[in-house]
Amino acid sequence: MNNKHPLAVVILAAGKGTRMKSSRAKVLHEVFYRPMLHHVLDAVAPLQAQKTIVIVGHQKALVEDSLESYEVICCEQREQNGTGHAVLCTRHLLADFSGTVMILCGDSPLLLPEHLQQMLQRHASKRASDSPLSILTTTLADPTNYGRIISDAQGAALRVVEEKDCSAEQRAIREINGGIYCAESGFLFDALDRVTTDNSQGEMYLTDIVSIAVQCGFRVQKYEHPHPEHVLGVNSKVELALAHREIQRRRNLELMAAGVTMLEPDSTAVAPPVTIGADCSLAGGVTIVGRTVIGHGCVIEPGVFISNSTIGNGVHIGANSVLLDSNVDDGVALAPLTSLGARI
Repeated sequence: MNNKHPLAVVILAAGKGTRMKSSRAKVLHEVFYRPMLHHVLDAVAPLQAQKTIVIVGHQKALVEDSLESYEVICCEQREQNGTGHAVLCTRHLLADFSGTVMILCGDSPLLLPEHLQQMLQRHASKRASDSPLSILTTTLADPTNYGRIISDAQGAALRVVEEKDCSAEQRAIREINGGIYCAESGFLFDALDRVTTDNSQGEMYLTDIVSIAVQCGFRVQKYEHPHPEHVLGVNSKVELALAHREIQRRRNLELMAAGVTMLEPDSTAVAPPVTIGADCSLAGGVTIVGRTVIGHGCVIEPGVFISNSTIGNGVHIGANSVLLDSNVDDGVALAPLTSLGARI
C-alpha cells in the first residue's frame, strides 16, 4: 500500500505481561514458532511506513536482539508510566515527521494487513475535515478486562473508560477498545502533553487522547473491526495457545490451497519458513519446522517430526520418524521410526 500521506508506525512492546506468569517479556513469547511481536511487524509491513518504531522496556536487550532482521527503530521507555507515556517517549524520533501515526500493541499477533489498510483508508477519508484521530473498536460477548467505548448518538467515540475505572453501567457496554489508533502527528503530541495520571492506576493512559480530541472540538472516528478474535491481545498462556491454533489454521489453509493434502489439519503444523511442494500428503500429528524444503509428491505418515531438512520429490516417510538436519534423495522410502541426524 503506497500512502501519499506520510505514515509512521509505533508498536508498544515495553511491558512485562504479568498475567503470562513468566520471566520472559510478553512480546517474545512464541506464537506458531515466532515471537508474537514479529507477527505484528509482518502485519504492518505492507503499509510501507516511513518509520516503524518499537517501544522497548522490559528485557530491552533481548527484544532488540529479536528485531535484527527488521528495519525498525527501538525507543526505550525507561519507566513504566503507562501507554500514553510510552508513545510520548517517541517524540524526539518523530520531531521531523508530519503525517499519520498508527499506534499498535506488540501482543496482537492475529492482526491482518487488510484490516489495518482499511482503517488507514477510513481515517484518511476524514482527517482533512474534523477528525485527526481514529480508534479501532470491536464488540465482544464478554468485554471483561477491556476498555469500554463511550459513543455519542451518531456513533462517534467520546471517550474510553478502562475496566478498573468503569461504573456498573459502563461495564455492560460490549464495544471495546482494540488498542489501535491513527492520529495526526501534530494533534497526537499536543494531546499527550495534556494527559494526566488521574486514574486508578496512576498512569498516563493513551486512551485519554480520545476525550481530549472531543474536548478540542474534533470528531473521533471509529473503525469497527469485523473479526473480534483478530484484535484481542495475548495476555495469558491460554490466549497464547488460542493464537497459536489460529495462525496454524491460516497457514494450513494456505498450504492446502497450494495443493498440499492434509488428512488431519488440526493436528498438523508446518512452520512459516518451510516450503512444501504440491501433491504432498501429510497425515495427522506431523510437525515440520525450521528451514525445511520438501519436494512434490511426498507422503508423510502420522507422527513424523522434520526440522531443517531437505526432502526430495516422491519421498515416503514412515510413521513416527524423526529427521533433523538431514537430506533425503528423490524417491527414497523411509521405514517407520526412522531417525536421521539425531540420537534417540
